[in-house]
Amino acid sequence: MKIIRSKSFTADRAWGALDIANMNGITTRLHWTDQPYKWHINDGQEVFVVLDGVVQMRYREAGQEKEVELGVGDIFYADVGTEHVAHPQGAARILVIETEGSV
Repeated sequence: MKIIRSKSFTADRAWGALDIANMNGITTRLHWTDQPYKWHINDGQEVFVVLDGVVQMRYREAGQEKEVELGVGDIFYADVGTEHVAHPQGAARILVIETEGSV
C-alpha cells in the first residue's frame, strides 16, 4: 500500500519521476517538471493527467500542429501514433500511465 501526496512531490531535475505501480507492463508514474519535454510518439497508448499546475500540450493531427491548455484535473489521451510534447507553464505535477519503457 502507498499513500502519495502529489502536491509535495518534487524531483531534482525536470521530468523526474516517482514510480507508483507497474501492472502487467503498464506503468503509473508521478512526474514533476518545470521544463518542456520533447516531441515524441509513444510505443503504446498514454494517459496524461495534470494534478498540479498548467500544461500546454502540443500535438500533431493530420499534419497540423495544435495545442490545448490543460489545468488541474484535465486528462490528455494519446493513442498510438499521436506525436505530442508537453510544455508546463511553471512547475507542474503530472500522472502518466503508459507502457513500460515508453519514451
